[in-house]
Amino acid sequence: MGEKKGFFGRLAEGLSKTRKQIANGFDSLFSGFSGIDDDFYEELEEILIMADLGMATTEAVIEDLKEKVKERRIKDPEECKALLKESICEQMHVPENAYEFENKKSVVLVIGVNGVGKTTSIGKLAGMLKNEGKKVLLAAADTFRAAAAEQLTEWSHRAGVEIISQKEGADPAAVVFDALTAAKARGTDVLLCDTAGRLHNKKNLMEELKKIDRVIDREYPDAYRETLVVLDGTTGQNALAQAKEFNEAAKIDGIILTKLDGTAKGGIAVAIQSQMNIPVKYICVGEQIEDLQRFDAKAFTDALFDGE
Repeated sequence: MGEKKGFFGRLAEGLSKTRKQIANGFDSLFSGFSGIDDDFYEELEEILIMADLGMATTEAVIEDLKEKVKERRIKDPEECKALLKESICEQMHVPENAYEFENKKSVVLVIGVNGVGKTTSIGKLAGMLKNEGKKVLLAAADTFRAAAAEQLTEWSHRAGVEIISQKEGADPAAVVFDALTAAKARGTDVLLCDTAGRLHNKKNLMEELKKIDRVIDREYPDAYRETLVVLDGTTGQNALAQAKEFNEAAKIDGIILTKLDGTAKGGIAVAIQSQMNIPVKYICVGEQIEDLQRFDAKAFTDALFDGE
């Protein structure tokens, strides 16, 4: 048991609320049915929707499961469990080049609405990359939120990385400009930019991101580009709606999903990837700097079902 308390142990613990919800349903499902029929699938559908997989993803999972059951001539509901895990895992595809930016000279824009844990996630990501020997620099370009720069500065100290910031209300593109200049001069590997996420005024957000893009294209054309959106796992289907809106405002390369330890809606990690075809690249299951880790679909599914 001792070594299990690595990240998987924390992940399993973090997903315990979601797992309890699913497990209770599964117990009655697998013991209550002697065969696999429409009623069985209907009850399964209900359990998955309750865990916030959402309607579309649940349907995709069940269709896939039905095919597997038919192909392998499964008759016993208990045998369905492993197949169901397979079907769910297959909905979450993290491409091989997902983490390429970590190993290139890169500029990463991180966007997300207030309160989702964006600044915290950037601090944790900076800490993770620094521990892996990368030279990381932070840019406090979310200049409209009071105290955003102070919060990021605090995280820069915790992570042991440098930060570039200006006074509150400064032009975000100007902060990014300063940070690019510093990144090139200091031989930075990864420049992480905390940028605004005012979704209620999408037009402004799009303009701001375009302006930042132009500055990066002009000042650092060779940089590898990455845009990550931070979403709060506790908001369930609302997080999916936000992902869709952000993807309209900027081309999103990946998702950081936070606060999965505080929710029974962990299935949202499956729903987002299945419906948007954008990988969840990092998940966060706690307050500590090491509680942000790269996403692993198999480990996630195992933790969701078994916690072991």
